[in-house]
Amino acid sequence: MEEKSVYIDTEFITLGQLLKLEDVIQSGGMAKWYLYEFAVYVNDELEDRRGRKIYPSDTVEIPNEEIILTVQAAEG
Repeated sequence: MEEKSVYIDTEFITLGQLLKLEDVIQSGGMAKWYLYEFAVYVNDELEDRRGRKIYPSDTVEIPNEEIILTVQAAEG
């Protein structure tokens, strides 16, 4: 699996926003459908809530896309 770092300049990002930011889904409205159809893991736990808050140092594994995202705080 490919590992990527995602930098955010806010306290957190929702799982739905992260999926859209990384072009896993085309629109925010697709998040609920995607999470119903495909497994997504946050910190090694299966997650199906698009509103789940993702904080810096959290990892998000998306097996269908073969990527692991590590969220980090943007510097500055």
